[in-house]
Amino acid sequence: MEYFVEQATSHREAEHKIRTKYGDKARIMHHRTIRMGGFLGLFQREGVEVTGYFSHEPIKPRPEAIRRAADLEEEKRRLLSAVKTDKTEKSEQSEKSEKSEKADKTMEMVLDELRRLRESVEQPVATVPADHPTIVHVEEVLAFNDFTPPYIDDIVRRIRSEFSMDALEDVETVEERVVEWIGESIRIAEPIRQPRPDVFVLVGPTGVGKTTTIAKLAAHYGVTTNGSTRRNEVRIITIDNYRIGAKEQIETYGTIMGIPVSCVDSAADMKKQIALYQDADVIFVDTIGKSPRQFSQLGEMNEVVRACGSNAQVHLAVSATTKTSDLYELLRQFEPFGYRSIIVTKLDETTRIGNVISVLHEKQKPISYLTDGQRVPENLAVGSVERLVLTLERLRINRRRLSERFPILEHGDVNG
Repeated sequence: MEYFVEQATSHREAEHKIRTKYGDKARIMHHRTIRMGGFLGLFQREGVEVTGYFSHEPIKPRPEAIRRAADLEEEKRRLLSAVKTDKTEKSEQSEKSEKSEKADKTMEMVLDELRRLRESVEQPVATVPADHPTIVHVEEVLAFNDFTPPYIDDIVRRIRSEFSMDALEDVETVEERVVEWIGESIRIAEPIRQPRPDVFVLVGPTGVGKTTTIAKLAAHYGVTTNGSTRRNEVRIITIDNYRIGAKEQIETYGTIMGIPVSCVDSAADMKKQIALYQDADVIFVDTIGKSPRQFSQLGEMNEVVRACGSNAQVHLAVSATTKTSDLYELLRQFEPFGYRSIIVTKLDETTRIGNVISVLHEKQKPISYLTDGQRVPENLAVGSVERLVLTLERLRINRRRLSERFPILEHGDVNG
């Protein structure tokens, strides 16, 4: 085995020099950017230095080549079988001249197909190195934004499969494509309409801002809509009787907004209250803020939530500041509640939400709403790919293209 070092002005030129000098036996190990040329340190230009090795031993066929060769043999057998079948059928015909003409055309087709397959087998497979500077740059940016390692690996695999060595020189285009792929990985909850009343239940751990979020939603949907003179009839039910000041807080919001607030502490009470509010358009249910580790208390709360009825839609509140390991645990522990989507809160308290995007993508959980402050109801918005992607740092983002690619779903009410 012998090692080599080649310098050139670009990756493409370096690879050409290596293939010319050492042939297909050459294997590239590392790339690095260098300064080339000049005089006395002046007038230098940027270049690339490639390190690798080659062996004098016979090259073993690549798996791709073996597979293509097998495909070639299979195609040969298929086409030759077709030729034999065609000859058999034509032998039964009386016109020998027609038989000869068709057989010639079939044989010509076979030869053309074999030539095409041979060319595809002999064509070398270009592999983009994992340590290409553009790929390394993307990995560093995604890690800076707190994306998880599996998510970053998926992005890198996609870059290597969809970009050639030449295309990777255009870093701006690569970044814009990565931003689009991130946007594609974010699921936004589809608006769903249910029979009246709509029952909107919000669950989640302590400290994620559930009560404030319920107040924002109630204020938003309790105003006049679509130019109508009729207000939506909104009601609030809370089962948070344990946290000091929780009941008073939601009752204060209700008084200010002119929205009735009721308090229940059992599944039976919840059923009665839902029945009393049958004339309402929307019922918002604020739950107890429990730790995911309080298994028995979560079970008791789930019984009360189930009393809201089969049409109730459960949403899970998740703080944007939650660390990755806690996100996995939180999603798992609240799974028995059957939540249909995620409300991401406290976006104003962090600048890096890559881990939230990564985990929700992995678990295939859609986002329904976003909150980014304490003001009621201003700091509330429907789920938006654009809003989340714009929080990313050190990535080129084409906002106009982003808006066109991922339009915001307008919700006429809580579910549609």
